[in-house]
Amino acid sequence: MTPLHPVAAATHPDPYPFYAELVATRPFYRDASLGLWVASSARSVRAVLSSPVCLVRPRAEPVPPRVGALASGALFRQWARMNDGPFHAVVRRGLGALLARWGTARGGVDARRLLSEYSLREWVFRWPVHSVGALLGLAPGTLPEVAAWTGDLVKGLAPGAEEAVVLRGGLAAERLRAEVRSALEAQTARGGGGALSFLMEEVGASGDSAEPLDAERLVDGVVANAIGLLVQTHDATAGLIGNTLRALMKEPSLLAEVVARPALLPRVLDEVLRYDPPVQNTRRYLAEDTVLEGHTLVAGECVLVVLAAANRDAQLHQEPHRFDIHREEPARLSFGWGAHVCPGERLAKSLAAEALEALLATDVALHREAFADVRFLPLLNARVPLLPALRLAHEEVG
Repeated sequence: MTPLHPVAAATHPDPYPFYAELVATRPFYRDASLGLWVASSARSVRAVLSSPVCLVRPRAEPVPPRVGALASGALFRQWARMNDGPFHAVVRRGLGALLARWGTARGGVDARRLLSEYSLREWVFRWPVHSVGALLGLAPGTLPEVAAWTGDLVKGLAPGAEEAVVLRGGLAAERLRAEVRSALEAQTARGGGGALSFLMEEVGASGDSAEPLDAERLVDGVVANAIGLLVQTHDATAGLIGNTLRALMKEPSLLAEVVARPALLPRVLDEVLRYDPPVQNTRRYLAEDTVLEGHTLVAGECVLVVLAAANRDAQLHQEPHRFDIHREEPARLSFGWGAHVCPGERLAKSLAAEALEALLATDVALHREAFADVRFLPLLNARVPLLPALRLAHEEVG
């Protein structure tokens, strides 16, 4: 069955023939059923994401109304990835410096040990948050709660979430804010050296914000955006791990090749990010009238940017619908383009590689049939599989 529209495609069992049709026949068009413009080709996606009049939030609604009065809304208002103001641009540069400092670092949380505490379905969400929390310098004993709170916050921000879930997300935001602020204060008291104090130094030293950067706003911004890293890690990294594991379970020969040569994992991850990425689409809102791809768009209109379709554009790749881990430097748009390109690619792939190394050292290959009919979280923009709730045994494969 063909998806009804590009939003429904994100969680469809196989949206890619539909995406191919969009790229071939409707690279940029208005979808009347959604009330949105849709960019699907690599060229149109890049045009939208690089346009200075295409913002990440509508000017009239910088924060989703349902969370506006909650702590989750206060965090949202400060996230650099969800805002285009001068202060947020300064924070983006600081986050970029922090992520560059981390590089391909690993968080120091034993993936195999944690796998014994959760089912596979839970673990793919919890372990990446544990790892980023450890990199941020949060107290090890708090990481299970931090991961649980992050999950509640993410669920509470989802469009269509029930009121009780939204409120639980607001409470989780308060708890995360207190925990991260405490860790920042501890790092500062020790004279710096931690990730949070580094981020505060980077943001505070920028000095080119058009807005006054008082001490309290600096602390609040650093705390909020550190939590933003946990939030981004929760679903997106789980999706990357899950979609990669599904690809390996689908192809026994590929699985055997990767088990025999773990050094191939970075190539596998690169191809999954192109072929079946966790983030399928994003949105941009017109700040003023403009012309994009020959069409006149009006201020206030929204463009759905279908990153997953652009990744399968033949203008980027030969045989774009063939899964090939030996592509040379695959060009892809999974982490965005332009001012809001995600700087966390290296970290995401490092975390996913560590997770897969741990999984491939278990008996997961004996459960291939359990991956045959995996459903996806009911999200509007992401393709995050609900993996089987398996309890895996630590046995060397092969």
